Amino acid sequence: MSVPAQITILIPDPAEMMFVTGNNDANIDRIEREFGVKIVSRGAELRIMGDPGNVARVGELVSAMRTISDRDENLRKPALERLIGEAKDAPIGTPELMRDVVATTVRGKRITPQSPNQRSYVEAIRTHDLVFATGPAGTGKSYLAVALGVAALRDRKVARLILTRPAVEAGERLGFLPGDLTEKIDPYLRPLYDALYELMPPERFARAMERGEIEVAPLAFMRGRSLNEAFIILDEAQNATPAQMKMFLTRLGYGAQAVVNGDVTQVDLEKDQRSGLVVAREILKDVEGIAFVDFNERDVVRHELVARIVRAYDRYEKK
Repeated sequence: MSVPAQITILIPDPAEMMFVTGNNDANIDRIEREFGVKIVSRGAELRIMGDPGNVARVGELVSAMRTISDRDENLRKPALERLIGEAKDAPIGTPELMRDVVATTVRGKRITPQSPNQRSYVEAIRTHDLVFATGPAGTGKSYLAVALGVAALRDRKVARLILTRPAVEAGERLGFLPGDLTEKIDPYLRPLYDALYELMPPERFARAMERGEIEVAPLAFMRGRSLNEAFIILDEAQNATPAQMKMFLTRLGYGAQAVVNGDVTQVDLEKDQRSGLVVAREILKDVEGIAFVDFNERDVVRHELVARIVRAYDRYEKK
């Protein structure tokens, strides 16, 4: 039987201590039940007592919680459960689980990978010129890619950031929408703009758009171009046809890298039309220099109901 161990973690910031412990110590209670340790919060000290191995894991779990802390809100339950699962699986003595800060929003929130797949995705983008990522909505595919693209542009690793997606109707027709072509297409590009607004001050974003450093455009507008020294994100790629996907992939120029994201369970193409994302993964699966990352419902970082909704739909579709 191992001798009980104890560690003390100093957390001088009361707001950060509240983030870790949770309302009415809810987070502490959950961690104590999972790891069989005793946790005591007194002033700026957080004491963890129990089996040495579990004490070490909880210490690293607390470090991970502090790293991802957004002090304006409580730690949401799905994020805490992911951290607990990682801490249980991690060998004792590993570094902090989520110390990697990808970017910081204009409000000061630190963007970090919140699951193993997200961490693999970030690493793949940093080490490959072409990355394919598939998975359900809310898993951070687009947001993390935009964050990394903004960072690459800021650090002058690329000269341009290009975001594109197919303008494919999801049950509605473009012709029935009011306005000219630009106004009809804009709703399809709005999610990409939303991510950029969170990551860049308005005046910086406006200047970058004016200078052509940032471009947000429908996939059809990529035809005939050579994209050099650019970070390119193709979002909602499941709605690209095989021909469009080939066209996009052959646009890559010198010093460029591309991220292709999509959810193969939400294809809005005609029923007799295969998804270019599915076809490309089949054709390119053995090509050297390309990374593939697959997300699942455990990676969902939106409202906790989203993960339940994804699982419910999966069960229904399997029937």
